[in-house]
Amino acid sequence: MPRQGPPPTKGIGAPLPRTEDLRLLTGQGRYTGDLAPAALCHAAMVRSPHAHAAIRSIDSARALAAPGVLAVLTGADAAADGLGAMPHKPDWVGPPDATLRLPPGFEVYVTENTPLPLDIVRYVGEAVAMVVAETAAAAADAAELIEVDYLPLPSVVHARDAMAPGAPQVWPGCPGNLSLTCEVGDRAATARAFAAAAHVVSFEGWVQRVTGSPMEPRAVIGEYDPADGRYTLRTGSGAGVVRSRERLALTLGVPLESCRAVFGDMGGNFGTRNAFFPEYALMPWAARRVGRPVKWTATRQECFLSDYQARDLASRAELALDAEGNFLALRGVNTMNLGAYTVFFWPLRKGLSMMQSVYRIPWVHFEGHAVLTNTAPTAVYRSAGRPEAIYMIERLIELAADAHGFDRVELRRRNLITPDAMPFTNAVGATYDSGDYPAAMDAALREADWAGFPARRAESARRGLCRGIGVANYIEITSGIPRERAELTVCDDGCVELVVGTMSSGQGHETSFPQLICDWLQIPFEKVRLVANDSDRVSVGGGSHSGRSMRLVSIAAGEAVEELLARGTAIAAHVLQAPESGITYADGGFSAPGGGGIDLWGVAQAAASLDSLPDGLRGGLGGIGDITNRAGGYPYGAHVCEVEVDPETGQVTIAAWTGVDDVGLAVNPLILHGQAHGAVTQGLGQALLEEIHYDPDTAQLLTGSYLDYAMPRADTMPMIKTVIMEVPAASHPHGIRPGGEGGTTPALGLLINAIVDALAAFGVKHVDMPATPQRVWQAIQAAKRR
Repeated sequence: MPRQGPPPTKGIGAPLPRTEDLRLLTGQGRYTGDLAPAALCHAAMVRSPHAHAAIRSIDSARALAAPGVLAVLTGADAAADGLGAMPHKPDWVGPPDATLRLPPGFEVYVTENTPLPLDIVRYVGEAVAMVVAETAAAAADAAELIEVDYLPLPSVVHARDAMAPGAPQVWPGCPGNLSLTCEVGDRAATARAFAAAAHVVSFEGWVQRVTGSPMEPRAVIGEYDPADGRYTLRTGSGAGVVRSRERLALTLGVPLESCRAVFGDMGGNFGTRNAFFPEYALMPWAARRVGRPVKWTATRQECFLSDYQARDLASRAELALDAEGNFLALRGVNTMNLGAYTVFFWPLRKGLSMMQSVYRIPWVHFEGHAVLTNTAPTAVYRSAGRPEAIYMIERLIELAADAHGFDRVELRRRNLITPDAMPFTNAVGATYDSGDYPAAMDAALREADWAGFPARRAESARRGLCRGIGVANYIEITSGIPRERAELTVCDDGCVELVVGTMSSGQGHETSFPQLICDWLQIPFEKVRLVANDSDRVSVGGGSHSGRSMRLVSIAAGEAVEELLARGTAIAAHVLQAPESGITYADGGFSAPGGGGIDLWGVAQAAASLDSLPDGLRGGLGGIGDITNRAGGYPYGAHVCEVEVDPETGQVTIAAWTGVDDVGLAVNPLILHGQAHGAVTQGLGQALLEEIHYDPDTAQLLTGSYLDYAMPRADTMPMIKTVIMEVPAASHPHGIRPGGEGGTTPALGLLINAIVDALAAFGVKHVDMPATPQRVWQAIQAAKRR
């Protein structure tokens, strides 16, 4: 439930403004683009203009003769130097997700993705060569001089087309371009439930491809020290420095100790930069080849071409109901477009785990396909797989209500999983830990003044506009890399240092993580110093993705605090000459029962200098929490949206947005509200504006700049009302649920439902995404003709 009473001022629950914002907003951020090591030179990439082609030859003679050029490097050079494939590790199994069952004899096909291909390019924009020169301009000019002789090959853009007999083969070892095919749930029982149903509704949807489009383009600096044979990678990645270092070593084919990763500030991620990019290996390798640091910064056009993209899921689904409106069964097929390489299976796997969302549906069966095409690879993107699932179930519910005369709110309420059913194992085997889904929906309806909507609709009608309203419930199953580590040290300079292995790309780690330590150690917030983003300091860490940062760091940090206090208590007992059992801790210090006390820094000094201490207590004061946690996170909520549609132009305006998100425990409510606003914006962008579009015949990218790829702006957005619920998560020792994706997850289905409601008088039943003015206007005209 919403927190009662005044908020705390510093620790857990305090709505502190982000401490990093002053630095970032006054030009003091340190992004990769701001760095310029001594003797720096620059790289430019030569990218394929073909979606599928054999590389017959690469002629670099003219480029090598150009002024300032230091090297031209190709896939042959990389192979000769021992560079291997990038280890994407696109996991398709593992808790807490549902178990994906493979057909008998089927083997999952995982592609080999080398930083520069030797003989075949598989999408427009794939890098085939690299020029290194004294300046970025010289490198870019020389790249234009490289002549690549290509033999064009047939290409395919859409996943379902790629599965068809006779479709172009993206990889020769992957028949039918089917990298993964699987099923979840009980096919036979689901079929029986459908046979007994009073009502069946069906829906076919496509959640179109988008790109994350972070404010900061990809940028990389590679360094090599011949004295110790060590490579250094400087960039920004949601994978964090530990995983990036590991992948760098594997790609270069060198020992882990020969690599270091150092990240600075990161200007956005949203998931599409969680994977390892070719340039992450190419720049350190090039630095060794030329004997100088090498920097590469993507142009925005390169980002559109070669950033990992997202979504692109086609789904067919059916919902079965009895005469009273109880959901009986759900079935369908989800087909994910992987692009040219297997970077992630997570969006397919996550979506299949929760197609029924927060609704009680006894029987579910879905097939899932992950298909290779001649497009840029797809990766995870804010709430990967979950917005697609919620889109399908919320559209099905709306269609069922319309077709069979049910009230759409009551139909949802009738079928919501209730708190007394928790923990609840859904029909495909995923277990939701805890929550009050009816309370979340009721709160959203109340805060949005659902009851007052008819009056607002009438007022819009007087202005010639069609007003609609929608509600959508959602849940997420988050997981991510399960291991995390927190190291706490009481330092001589009066600070307590916290070292963790996550990577902030705007989530406010520099504020919210110290709030945990401030609260638990009862010390001033200003005395906590966060250290991250250097693999020389961070030994373990999974980065930031799938809502794992606060969820796992809080567990690890909690254990580190416990260890620090246990050690501190033993040292204080020795110093104060009191029994350990009588020592108490409060407000940053230890006290003895008969009087006398010592603070954390006094204990640390004693541990470092007092010879009378037992050996096990010498050496400073700190604590370590090193955890492996495979329990999922289960944030949920409900959002309500109102739209106005101009029937003459098809223009959609968001009139109001209300979101209720349960985060279990709000460590920093202000940051959570900001995260919710950003999540809504990204969901709204996909529903109304954004689409990566390839020509279906040539596989050429047609949305290669912001002239063609529309993005939400400030004037697109309404004032967003967000409400935080705090039902403690049973799966987390501190009750914390992830809080960064909630607005995105329900947004797609919510917005389309609201638009369709606005156009109900015309008989419009559906509008495809993105719901551009043209599409909305066309839907109105088509309905009029019917």
